[in-house]
Amino acid sequence: MKIVIQPQGTLAIYEQIVNQLKNAIVTGELSAGEALPSIRALAGDLNVSVITTKRAYEDLEKEGLIRSVPGKGFYVCEYNTDYLMEKQLVMLEKRLAEIIGDAKQAGLSAEDIKEMVEALYDAGI
Repeated sequence: MKIVIQPQGTLAIYEQIVNQLKNAIVTGELSAGEALPSIRALAGDLNVSVITTKRAYEDLEKEGLIRSVPGKGFYVCEYNTDYLMEKQLVMLEKRLAEIIGDAKQAGLSAEDIKEMVEALYDAGI
């Protein structure tokens, strides 16, 4: 699994890590029982602080998506993909509502927003 960090993104780096790992779990790219990179290894691979990766893993552990095995590392837990997908959709709807609100304040119409979304989607963003 490859995690891509966007330094100028709107989300904090640890949130980007959390979201991408959640997505990998939902899509089956990461399966239950699979080992994750160590906190230090992930931090080194992504060229970010160990504190950042530690926070991401802590958040995932609090949500019950991964578990820590002392002396061995972190592993993907058994999970309910429907529940996880629903949580992701709720989060996306909230973010999208904020963006639509900003777009309306900027005077954009629904058609302008649709065109912008389609252009960005087609560009692979």
